[in-house]
Amino acid sequence: MAMVRTTYGAIMGEQGRGVVRFRGVPYASAARFAPPGPPEAWAGTRDATEHGPVGPQPPSRLRAAMGDFSRPQHEDCLTLTIATPAADGGGRPVLVWLHGGAYWTGAGSLDWYDGGALAAENGCVVVGVNYRLGALGFLAHPEVSPGNLGLADMVAALRWVRENIGAFGGDPGRVTLIGQSAGAHAIMCLLTMAESEGLFHRSICMSPPPAMAPLSSATASEYAAFVADLIGTSPAGLATAPVGKVIDAGMQLARGLAKFADATPPFVPVFDALATPAAFIAAAAEAAGRRGIPLVIGTTREEMHAFFAPDPAMNPPDAEKLAARFAELAGDAEAIELYRRRRPGGSTRDLLGDLVTDHFFLFPSLAFADAVRTAGSAAYVYQFDWAAPGNGFRACHCIELPFLFGNSAAWGDAAMLKGGDVNEIAGLSAILRAMFANFAGSGDPSAVALPWPAYAAPSRPTMIFGAIAGAVGDPAGAAFRAGFDD
Repeated sequence: MAMVRTTYGAIMGEQGRGVVRFRGVPYASAARFAPPGPPEAWAGTRDATEHGPVGPQPPSRLRAAMGDFSRPQHEDCLTLTIATPAADGGGRPVLVWLHGGAYWTGAGSLDWYDGGALAAENGCVVVGVNYRLGALGFLAHPEVSPGNLGLADMVAALRWVRENIGAFGGDPGRVTLIGQSAGAHAIMCLLTMAESEGLFHRSICMSPPPAMAPLSSATASEYAAFVADLIGTSPAGLATAPVGKVIDAGMQLARGLAKFADATPPFVPVFDALATPAAFIAAAAEAAGRRGIPLVIGTTREEMHAFFAPDPAMNPPDAEKLAARFAELAGDAEAIELYRRRRPGGSTRDLLGDLVTDHFFLFPSLAFADAVRTAGSAAYVYQFDWAAPGNGFRACHCIELPFLFGNSAAWGDAAMLKGGDVNEIAGLSAILRAMFANFAGSGDPSAVALPWPAYAAPSRPTMIFGAIAGAVGDPAGAAFRAGFDD
């Protein structure tokens, strides 16, 4: 056991296997549609060996790929999970983890995201953040909620880290914000927010969707009014509506907004000035340059297979809808032939997955990296290519998470890993963790025997994490994405 005194009281954590873990550590309090407030201080020593509740949420839409989880849920869910080699004055790099889940599901406290391996092997402090989700975190309407409460929760967590992490062996001057999917999108939003200035110094964006621009306040208000109408109340009435009804109405909204081969969720951050992808990317990159924040930015090779592989409607996809989606994203339905040449023998589901992966994740992420470089900060780009042989999920969205956290037991039900070689997974996992920890420590992810050059034209070096790991030049192909760049 290990005791640490925070600004709100003393906590007792659990020590074992070269790491000390603190769970359920309150960093703020949450009331329905209100900004996060300070947590209530406590007397004596608080037991921090058990997780607190996660935010109210529906089942994950990626459970077929990742597996599922069950945790107690409560609206007052703003807690941290901390793993450290020692609760001392070690001044170690700090990694603050923002989970994905489409701003709708998940929690930083899930066993999937246990930071013990990262902390023990690489000498850093890992902090997982629980933040408010779905309508409770991102619904915006002038009668009930200012919106962006989930982002406000993240800012509150970062302020707590600045004030307290030194007692856990961390360096508040070397905080790396790392997020995946919605968590990476949130990092882009936080970069543009004055409230986050000085709270983090480096960023790792894993599978960000920069093409998913924040909503305008007008659109967000329409969505909120629709949710209220489904429940049978006014927008103001959402403040007291049963939480289960709010979640169910959000699901109905999502079904009503759903489009073919599109992963956009209904509740996302709201910024009128960032409501187009170009404005969003430019603002986040400019802020990174102005603040001197280097970034790691990466995607997986087949992001959309996590969504498409388990969907019977995608095997095969409707031919008319397929052509329309190619025309919408690539500019011409005949562009499918270009994708067919790039993936010989691929099914139409594979080709559609490649198209949406490119235009929702890969191309806008590379545009973000280019913009960061232009703004004067360093960008390091990767592509995660590893996939289990014969596994239909391939190198899908979320596939890199078990490698980052190195806790294979927690991922035993993850279908996306089935058939993978245990030794290969362990070896690649160690490489990924070491490089991300190097970046957190120094701002350069290179390993002694595995250099990772900064991203820059014309060669656009990209680190490939696969059965063979190493940097290559521009795997996406500048000519291939020319239409997107235009």
